[in-house]
Amino acid sequence: MAHLNIDTKYRMLSGYEIPALGFGVYQTYLIHAPYGGKEGRLGAWRALVEAQQAGQIRSIGVSNYGVHHLDELESYIKELEGQQGKGRGGEISVGQWEVHPWLARPNIVEWCQKRGVVVQAYCPIVRNERSNEPVLQPLVKKYGKTACQILLRWSLQKGLVPLPKSVTLSRIEENANIYDFELTSEEMNSLETEEYAPCAWDPTTSND
Repeated sequence: MAHLNIDTKYRMLSGYEIPALGFGVYQTYLIHAPYGGKEGRLGAWRALVEAQQAGQIRSIGVSNYGVHHLDELESYIKELEGQQGKGRGGEISVGQWEVHPWLARPNIVEWCQKRGVVVQAYCPIVRNERSNEPVLQPLVKKYGKTACQILLRWSLQKGLVPLPKSVTLSRIEENANIYDFELTSEEMNSLETEEYAPCAWDPTTSND
């Protein structure tokens, strides 16, 4: 059976079918956003669980869910387990959110970390829109790193899995060169801006 290391997101709003793209097994499959209403969210989750049980998917999870969506899903998982047996409701293995010092999402991160859910942080370098922020400059100077490297290091030390995106080889290499320094607790605290400033979309606030 073929295996491909691919993160696939699919917005399943009707039918709840996992599309056949020619891969033997999906390594990770995420519900892209909490849109579609409660019935759509829970139906999509059940489709993922059934596909996982059938051996089509290894790990399942969600993306851009707010805490209220996560609580709803957790209750549904328990409901499925009550109907079908322990472990038959699926497990949220991984989740993706925009996370950086200007959108730290402490409530979502805490929810996930308490339950062992891996938090992947997209836009961890804020699309390079915050590189000149005064809060970053002392750290850039002290460590001889770029602002993007400081932000990626912050993400790692928060226990997140940062997902920087680049097609430029030099930047990809730069993004990987963040394991030869460590921010102090005081420096980590200095990056707690308490701002709520998404640079992308923010479905976590959806109440449909």
